[in-house]
Amino acid sequence: MVRDDLYITVPSFFRCPISLDVMKSPVSLCTGVTYDRSSIQRWLDDGNNTCPATMQVLHTKEFVPNRTLHRLIQIWSDSVQRRVDSPESSPPKPLLSQDQVLGLIRRLDRHSDSSFDSLSKIVCFARDSDENRRFLTGADGFVPTLVELLANAGDGASRSLDLAELAVRALDMIRSEIADTEKLATSMLKQSHCLRSLVRVLQRGSVESRIGSARILEAIAVDAESKLIIAEKEEVLQELLKLISPEKDRSLMEAGLSCLIAVSMARRVKVKLVNLGAVKSLGKCLEEQNLSVSMTERVLRLLERVSSVKEGVSEICGSERECVVDRVVQRLMKVSSAATEHAVTVLWGVCYVHRNRAAQEAVVKANGVTKILLLMQTNCSPAVRQMSADLLKIFRLTSSNSTSFISSYDTNTTHITPF
Repeated sequence: MVRDDLYITVPSFFRCPISLDVMKSPVSLCTGVTYDRSSIQRWLDDGNNTCPATMQVLHTKEFVPNRTLHRLIQIWSDSVQRRVDSPESSPPKPLLSQDQVLGLIRRLDRHSDSSFDSLSKIVCFARDSDENRRFLTGADGFVPTLVELLANAGDGASRSLDLAELAVRALDMIRSEIADTEKLATSMLKQSHCLRSLVRVLQRGSVESRIGSARILEAIAVDAESKLIIAEKEEVLQELLKLISPEKDRSLMEAGLSCLIAVSMARRVKVKLVNLGAVKSLGKCLEEQNLSVSMTERVLRLLERVSSVKEGVSEICGSERECVVDRVVQRLMKVSSAATEHAVTVLWGVCYVHRNRAAQEAVVKANGVTKILLLMQTNCSPAVRQMSADLLKIFRLTSSNSTSFISSYDTNTTHITPF
């Protein structure tokens, strides 16, 4: 029986999103969200065809057991039971001692069937405290062993995927404690199967594992060469783009956007992103009214990246129906100074640098000239002020040959005279 004075905190990801109880048989839908089998089965049996957490329409109602999470819940439950059964005068004992953890790490080197159980226990140990994570980071051979486990988990077997997910979770939890990220990047990128395993986790892993995979990819994108290797790995960009759908988990979106920003420095990567439909995906994100400040900043920053290539400009302007310029204008001065700077840079690129007529017309139609005039009167950065001035020059120049722009612009801010 549980003592009344024993307070137990249940990790949020152990709870079913429907029943809010600790899951007994966790299963994952095609959306990547995990539920308790009985709860999701009742939901589907009632005739629903959407994911309860995201309300995304399900392409298939099949679900797969989340064995990794099931094992973690079992280990956690066992540790809780030991605390419950311990004498009242005794403080709760840690799940594992440091010596026991070192023994588990040595067992990982053998690549035996016990690797999964050993790594499951190590992951639970890492979750327990920052001190434990620092200990693991400094443990001799632990990080190289995780890298090797990832490299060996690319054979496509379901058990290998489970092991890859655990390795990703462990590596994600200690990545901020790893001082030499360049060494980590070198060791992972030398073994191409590591990237393949990370892609498999992005494709088929749980939400938490996919977040971890994106974070690890971002962490090892330490220089121009590593960014290019990651971006040109088959299916990496495709899978990262799938994470930024507005219907997805917000943490998943944020991890995907951050990783895409990290690897999209090279021109050919930007072009590839455009060809994969990045502009359309980012445009959908900007339609989302409840997008957080940090998420909006990331969306506009990535859009800024692709606006620097002509292929991106063509997609950003597109047809009148698909043009995302108006959505960029809507974010001016409404989110944050960083978001405004990214938005102005996008408009400056398509309207001033590339002189795209459709983009210029879209800015005027969305009341963008007024916002740019107002922006120049605020305490904006010198770069934003210069780009705004360049934009207004374009509209004034165009108006000398057309009645579409400033010469006929009807606004309540006509007292503003920037020229």
